[in-house]
Amino acid sequence: MYSLTSMPSTTSVFSAYTTVAASTMLVRTVINDVQSLVSQLIPRTLQEKILSRLEGLSGKFSSQLTITIDESSGLSVNEIYQAAEMYLSTRITPSIEQLKVSKEPQEKDISVTINKGQKIIDTFEGIQLTWEFVSTATQKTSFDDYSGFYATETAERKSIQLSFHKKYMEKVLRIYLPYVVERSKSIIENKKAVKLYSLGSYSGDNSINLDHPSTFETMAMDQKLKKELMDDLDRFLKRRRFYKRVGKAWKRGYLLYGPPGTGKSSLIAAMANYLKFDIYDLELTSLRSNSDLRRLLVSTGNRSILVIEDIDCSIELENRQSGGCNQDDSQITLSGLLNFVDGLWSSCGDERIIVFTTNYKERLDPALLRPGRMDMHIHMSYLTQDGFRILASNYLNIKSHPMFPEIEQLIKETEVTPAEVAEELMKSEEDADAALKGVVDFLGRKKKEQNNCGKSKVVEEGKDEDNEEENGNQKMDEKRKRGGKKNKKGEKMMTKRGKTRK
Repeated sequence: MYSLTSMPSTTSVFSAYTTVAASTMLVRTVINDVQSLVSQLIPRTLQEKILSRLEGLSGKFSSQLTITIDESSGLSVNEIYQAAEMYLSTRITPSIEQLKVSKEPQEKDISVTINKGQKIIDTFEGIQLTWEFVSTATQKTSFDDYSGFYATETAERKSIQLSFHKKYMEKVLRIYLPYVVERSKSIIENKKAVKLYSLGSYSGDNSINLDHPSTFETMAMDQKLKKELMDDLDRFLKRRRFYKRVGKAWKRGYLLYGPPGTGKSSLIAAMANYLKFDIYDLELTSLRSNSDLRRLLVSTGNRSILVIEDIDCSIELENRQSGGCNQDDSQITLSGLLNFVDGLWSSCGDERIIVFTTNYKERLDPALLRPGRMDMHIHMSYLTQDGFRILASNYLNIKSHPMFPEIEQLIKETEVTPAEVAEELMKSEEDADAALKGVVDFLGRKKKEQNNCGKSKVVEEGKDEDNEEENGNQKMDEKRKRGGKKNKKGEKMMTKRGKTRK
């Protein structure tokens, strides 16, 4: 054991530490100077060997660790490089001196990245990390058989360097870099252009960009129902492990039903824009068999919405009770459609949504309506007061107006679709007063027509009741006549029996 008298004093300790620190700084300075001199005087062939030795010597005195992420790994693309490039595009600050911008023809936004030699400082759970883009030119000499000369090609080798303190190496490799990869996927999804595919027996892979502007904010539907739908979609996205744990395919079905013009197609577009899911529009009338359904289901991608519009009148489904499921595979049957929706074939893929639309819910087979096939039924009703205010904000850019109370009262008393009112608002989009006056006149006419139709219906129902009563009386008279005849026959029979007994 050391005695207190033999321990060095505080002054001597600090003095020794200062000497070591100064020596370390001096060595680093010398190494940097040598590196600079080597790059100027020594040929490139020897530079890499000498500089690598000097960097190794410098690393012994450094607490920093640098990870190099090359653009490619052999013949394949380095996923971490792509993820880092996408992630760093969101970390650009005004301190960056040089930027690179680009835009592909089908993209809406400009892509921005930093230029080579520029650095970005990032912080993650208290760790400071430095990213730097590096680009080096490499020359490759090869013999050209055609010309008989040696040809030199210059290629650019891109990489990204990530520097941080050595003690955080394990945390950076196991937590930070996977976080960068996942964050980049989320950024790509947000920038993704939603596609609309046409599915049919002969359609192939026809697709276009879905530029439909519909969003949940612009949908003129019941606010409570809108929130329930958005919450249901959010819950569906977060339940990957839940669906796997309970043994269910990661999919969900929705039924949109209601009168024409209530916004069913617009709601589908709003769902796609909200989720960034591609849409596959399935035209059942173009299919010839159940096998076509299965083939098309396999061809759809994950994170997509499969749409079957007007399911009640698209095709004449062969009911299971009528023996359709026992027939050959030459027609689409109800059994085949049910297997398509929630059978074994429906489990081919993840994060899939199936949307059915109909104007007449009561026409659908109960087997289609149950949970697991159509999990959530959404009634797209006639225009409501809240829906009108959304339309007024969308088309006229106004939140309130003196005519609103009168219009809302008429909407409460009249069955009118959002599409009909939207058409009236479009007639005078620059003059709100004129547009709203047109809506009032339209709703007044609509209300009068519906009242007249209601009166006519009452009169017709009254006539039907009178006819039914008259028919009923006639039937009673006929029964009485037949009963009278039976009584007379009975009396005659009794008379004959009496005479016989005598």
